[in-house]
Amino acid sequence: MGRGRSAIVRGHILDINQANTILVTCGPGLADFLQREIEALGFAVESVHRGGVEIKASFVDAMKLNLHLRTAYNVLYLLRQFPCDGPDELYEEVGAVAWEEIIPPNEYISIVGRIDTASIDNSMFASLKVKDAIADRMVEKTGARPDSGKEKRAIVINLYWRDDRAWLYLNTSGLKLTDRGYRRIPFKAPMRESLAAGLVMATGYDGAAPLVNPMCGSGTLAIEAALIAARRAPGLLRTNFGFTHLNCFDEDLWRTIRNDATKEGRKLAKKNRPARIIATDISPDAIVAARKNAMTAGVEHLIDFSVCDFADTTVPDEKGIVVVNPEYGVRLGEMGRLGGMYKRLGDFFKQKCPGWTCYIFTGNLPLAKKVGLRTSRRTAFFNADIECRLLKYDMYQGRGQEF
Repeated sequence: MGRGRSAIVRGHILDINQANTILVTCGPGLADFLQREIEALGFAVESVHRGGVEIKASFVDAMKLNLHLRTAYNVLYLLRQFPCDGPDELYEEVGAVAWEEIIPPNEYISIVGRIDTASIDNSMFASLKVKDAIADRMVEKTGARPDSGKEKRAIVINLYWRDDRAWLYLNTSGLKLTDRGYRRIPFKAPMRESLAAGLVMATGYDGAAPLVNPMCGSGTLAIEAALIAARRAPGLLRTNFGFTHLNCFDEDLWRTIRNDATKEGRKLAKKNRPARIIATDISPDAIVAARKNAMTAGVEHLIDFSVCDFADTTVPDEKGIVVVNPEYGVRLGEMGRLGGMYKRLGDFFKQKCPGWTCYIFTGNLPLAKKVGLRTSRRTAFFNADIECRLLKYDMYQGRGQEF
């Protein structure tokens, strides 16, 4: 059985079924895709900004969002917002929350602070004040002090303090949702799972037509595509979420939510059986890593892996989508040798992919010009702090659109 179904915040019962402000965060460039996901789940979006989407939803809804969202980082449940002019006021306001009703005394907590105020110039000091206020309250009410540290493996509290106002959130995710748990062997410069999911969504891929992923590396793009094609909720791959450590966590309810998602996904996948996904890489080590990661994710049966140069990748007769994430001379490789490879990508598209829709994801637009084809769309993304583009090439039957 779960620990309970409510908690008290400043004297008021935190009803897990009552609507409240929830902020779902994401990486730069993913907010529009996150909004689409949230709306597809039936929620009305109240606001969208560069780093996330805000909605009104319940704590139970937060659990469902953690399970289903592909492009999100964290699902933050608002506990309080309050005027805050300095560290002492921060300590007082945080300490007024009935943490003993929210946090088991033997749990582990970590604080994440984002500070933009003249009242303080050290986010670590602000996080320390939050931690002290929680711990002191717990000692006063329960006689026990929870352990704390930087690891986000259990209960995570997020503080946003801007100018003279602060927001205090329960981070219901804990570790970022982009950490799915399947990437046991990351190989070189792996792409975040949330970014890979956003790229796949940007291509319009839904599993109905084949998807070819040359230069697949550790397989993140192919695996995220397979999860989408299989209608598999990405959170089913994880067992540890922040909300599972709270007093209000209802284990039976969570089991029901997971089972419902599994049944619905299987029903949809059976109705719309996905086409094959082909993933190749010239490195045997990359394919070993990709295959093992796909096995961990439970989608290896949907992906055909093989070792070959990208130009030798098998392209099915049935038209579909090609998506490539080549090196772009920032973290890997040398600029001088990459120009020829980008030109060969253009040749591959023209010679083997007529009638297909092809995409290149790159952080180097001068290199992309070497492809020698006209793009029909350029979508901005960020890979960590690198501004990138997803370049779309419509390969008309018989001839590509050359410059």
